[in-house]
Amino acid sequence: MMNPMTQAPYNMTTPAHRRIPIWVKVAYSAYVAVVVPCYWVAYTPWNFLYFCDIALLVTAVAIWIESPLLVSMQAVAITLPQILWVVDLLCRLVAGVHVTGVTAYMLDASIPPFLRALSSFHGWLPFVLLWLLSRLGYDRRAFRWQSMAGVVVLLVSYLFAPAPPPSASHRSWEVNINCVYGLDDQQTQSFMASPLWVLSMMAFHVIALYLPAHLVLRRVFEPPPSR
Repeated sequence: MMNPMTQAPYNMTTPAHRRIPIWVKVAYSAYVAVVVPCYWVAYTPWNFLYFCDIALLVTAVAIWIESPLLVSMQAVAITLPQILWVVDLLCRLVAGVHVTGVTAYMLDASIPPFLRALSSFHGWLPFVLLWLLSRLGYDRRAFRWQSMAGVVVLLVSYLFAPAPPPSASHRSWEVNINCVYGLDDQQTQSFMASPLWVLSMMAFHVIALYLPAHLVLRRVFEPPPSR
């Protein structure tokens, strides 16, 4: 029988079998390499301020350096909204109705099929992130760091990104990034002062999206193994 004192601790033996396969890294990076130039031309670089697009790009870095913190932050940021995206699309395909309408563009014939196909990452990325967490562990610092990052992204979206309505000559160019001007891309909301709306969006993301995701993820996944 092996002496317990000679056995390697659990957190010293797990990293080796938790590494992310190289084919996953290459395939994911190849996909991102196609998405970025296509979105850049079709939607303008402002599109990459959306939290879902940030998650796509940050995850491309995270899988190569195998960073539990970066993966955990993206899981906190997009798990809930992107699962809602999946539900909305499935309801439209199965029952012919939208729950929120966030996936209406996926069936918009005016958008090239190839671009719509690229947008499929909204449906599979949250599940990839959960799989990555099962291998790397969930870093408990993710909620704090993602909350700070989310506030900065919303502030930049409000101060610098284009406001609604979209240009008549470039209807596909992104405006109202992350809904910082309201829920309608055609006009700015009039319910409250714009700065107050942005503050409410910050609170919504932290309290309604990030915190519930954090509480569930830290319960489901182990912390990252010590290296």
